[in-house]
Amino acid sequence: MERRDFLKQSTLASSLFFVPNFIKAFENMALTSLSHKKIVIVQLSGGNDGLNTIVPFNNDIYYKNRPGIAISKNSIIKITDELGFNENLKPLKNLYDKGYLSIINNVGYPNPNRSHFRSTDIWHTASDSNEYLSTGWVGRYIETYGKLPYTGIELDDSLSLIMKGETINGIATKNPKILFNNMQTPYFKKVLKSQSEAHLSEHNLGYLYKTMIEAESSAKYIYETSKTYKSKLEYPNNPFGKQLKTTAEFINSNLDSSVYYVSMGGFDTHANQENRQKKLLDIYSKSIDVFVKDLEQNDTFKDTLILTFSEFGRRVKQNAANGTDHGAANNVFLIGKNIKTKGFYNKAPDLSNLDNNGDIKYTVDFRSVYATILDNWLSVSSKTILNKTFKTLDFI
Repeated sequence: MERRDFLKQSTLASSLFFVPNFIKAFENMALTSLSHKKIVIVQLSGGNDGLNTIVPFNNDIYYKNRPGIAISKNSIIKITDELGFNENLKPLKNLYDKGYLSIINNVGYPNPNRSHFRSTDIWHTASDSNEYLSTGWVGRYIETYGKLPYTGIELDDSLSLIMKGETINGIATKNPKILFNNMQTPYFKKVLKSQSEAHLSEHNLGYLYKTMIEAESSAKYIYETSKTYKSKLEYPNNPFGKQLKTTAEFINSNLDSSVYYVSMGGFDTHANQENRQKKLLDIYSKSIDVFVKDLEQNDTFKDTLILTFSEFGRRVKQNAANGTDHGAANNVFLIGKNIKTKGFYNKAPDLSNLDNNGDIKYTVDFRSVYATILDNWLSVSSKTILNKTFKTLDFI
């Protein structure tokens, strides 16, 4: 395999060649003992319309602003006297009825940015809207407490900012076997051999050599451990379902990883939103439902928390193309067996008090959600990871 082909095909390309990090020996496990708890982070990329997800079906302002795309009262799956699920979230309603779901409304941050790229960076790095960071909050957790790249795994071919640290990255892979096989290619072995024969000292190891050693060790560990469990459940046959199936196999094989990140695109619904969003929500909810069942059957759900977010919500008023434009605050879902606040964590969006752009105002800083997960679930210092103190919430 030529070097160019290797770089193109390797699922670790972003980890290997963008972060100068080295773990001296993978045989020596990380000094810090991590909690056995897991967090699965799901991003609905593109900006999911929260108002048509959790629908304020008794709010006249909602229907007045959305004459062409509002969800009719007759099709709502009612939760309370004022809020209901989109009809394509029936599996999520089942989780709600079991006490496994907490919905946090109005989640956002001060001075919201309405660019997909910038707002995603803000959510990924836990920065202020005018602050630019080069590391993700999960990446900082990995290098501070996990010490090993496979502490965090992204179910994708390349690594997102959320998983990147100063000295250690997480691992990106959709398929652990392919990941492992890529580390066994003649080119990879040739580079390792040439670098090792250079007789470099521990403090003068070649950049490529250092990153390739940790990549090879991680790939071997992930592959050999995860193949001990293969899911027998039938997941939806789509990329998101496949990501969650692999995640379940990682968790149920007792892989020593703490954080998993998956994403599902398509939520940028500027035009013809209604049918498009319904299909996406159907895929999301059915895939999550099987995922939870998979964990429950293997007694790992009690130690797993699932966080679902989108980089922003949508404008309250529909546009001329029967869609919605970029907004601000949105709802966040937390799914787990041991969540304390079941159902709705806080009040519905106040549609009579919007910001100057016609967007929902935030009442919960998204970093408070992160702080709660770090402090109360993963049992580490949120201040260390988020670089400042945020109020924790009473959901776990």
